[in-house]
Amino acid sequence: MTAEPVHFHDGEPARIPQMPERTPQALRLAIQEHAPHLLPDFEAHWRRVIADAFSVTPVPAFMRLWWTQYAIARDPALEEHLRDLEARAAKSEDPQESARLLEEYSRLRHEAGAVEPGQ
Repeated sequence: MTAEPVHFHDGEPARIPQMPERTPQALRLAIQEHAPHLLPDFEAHWRRVIADAFSVTPVPAFMRLWWTQYAIARDPALEEHLRDLEARAAKSEDPQESARLLEEYSRLRHEAGAVEPGQ
């Protein structure tokens, strides 16, 4: 087993949990353990989009969305930084500055979504 990365949040070391296996069950358990504030939305979205489906077609899109959400939520510093970028972009009166902030926001979300199991 590899060590969990250590980041600093408010000057204190914070261990970032590893990403789970890339399955709905493993992701749900990880959310339940490390980001429980996401669990009600995760479960409601699952029931709405997947539970009554007669096809597994929506599962990959569901997993992409929630994989990214969890990858961000497991790192409080990243989650806070993304909220800050979004808020600053919304408040900025300079369209170029807003675009730059949103590009950074998008890049960080994309990187979070690309994290592999065990990372």
